[in-house]
Amino acid sequence: MTSESPPAPPGLDKRDWIAGLERGVSIIEAFDDAHPRMTASEAGQRTGMTRTAARRYLLTLQHMGYVAGDGKLFWLTPRVLRLGQSYLESARLPRIVQPFLQRVAAGTHEIAYLSVMDGDEVVYIARNGPNRSMSTGYVLGARVPAQVTASGMLMLAMRSDEERSHWLATHELTVFTSHTISSKERMKLELARIRAQGWALSEQQLDLNSRGIAVPLRDRHGELVGALNITMPMGHESSEDAVARVLPVLRETAQAMRNMI
Repeated sequence: MTSESPPAPPGLDKRDWIAGLERGVSIIEAFDDAHPRMTASEAGQRTGMTRTAARRYLLTLQHMGYVAGDGKLFWLTPRVLRLGQSYLESARLPRIVQPFLQRVAAGTHEIAYLSVMDGDEVVYIARNGPNRSMSTGYVLGARVPAQVTASGMLMLAMRSDEERSHWLATHELTVFTSHTISSKERMKLELARIRAQGWALSEQQLDLNSRGIAVPLRDRHGELVGALNITMPMGHESSEDAVARVLPVLRETAQAMRNMI
């Protein structure tokens, strides 16, 4: 789309729609691992804008301090992290869960997380625990494909039958390791199994040295608000021993948190 005045999305009155704000955010989101630096033309191609429009947004963001440039290429600055930090500081949930994550970390000697779904990705919005194995942990704010994490598979499994079927029909399963579930039929069966047992185990799907265990986190009304999970390195114990050691702590903590949310 190259129009300067795109229509308002369904459900929002045209008078309340600020297209420029959407486009400014889309410019920021266009930068990623594969596109850390872009020209105005490249940014325009990735966002559906003309080169001229993309350049105007980039120069505005540069003036605001969110983007830097050398006259040809543009890249994000650390100021962008303020946007995520604003969520972490203003959202109630990450603050409430910290004492509970500390309980899980102390009871398991592993890194404990609270994660939520954003589209097809898991976002880790709170964490607590040792830093002895950062290779098997996630930094605060990290985004990971839901299909390869215990918390992501758990939250996918807790969706309705219709929502799960739609996700499987419209989502391509990306392979990261030899253990990644790449068959949609197998994924369907795995999600059904996770839903039935009420917890999830994921091993070596994203990283060959990583194991994750997750349980659902629900509010006092029974609504799913996220997943409580731990990560640990592979090799120290069997899957069965890891689940027996960690799952009771996760379940007990999730139940205690339910009355606080």
